[in-house]
Amino acid sequence: VQLQASGGGLVQAGGSLRVSCADTGRSFGNYATGWFRQAPGKEREFVAAISWKGGSTKYADSVKGRFTISRDNARNTVYLQMNSLKPEDTAVYYCAAATIIDDMSNQYEYEYWGQGTQVTVSS
Repeated sequence: VQLQASGGGLVQAGGSLRVSCADTGRSFGNYATGWFRQAPGKEREFVAAISWKGGSTKYADSVKGRFTISRDNARNTVYLQMNSLKPEDTAVYYCAAATIIDDMSNQYEYEYWGQGTQVTVSS
């Protein structure tokens, strides 16, 4: 598994952005996938996750109703659509994958991590 996150950038508050996580190893369909973020001076935190078939999703309370996670296993890609962005959403966003997972929000259960993509929301 080789994860590559992309799609970050600078957006105004209230705007939208979609970040993507591609698996160049072409085995994404077998893994649960999550998005996490880390803001400067803060701990890395859970954002959203999706099961390997896409039938189950989980979101942090702070992004519920604004972010949507989805996956296209044919393209080996997981997406995070972010709407109504707020300055507090500013962070480096990381995608991660896990073969066996109990709690999709637990970062320590993820085995593989991408390099991160910067999302900056201006006020």
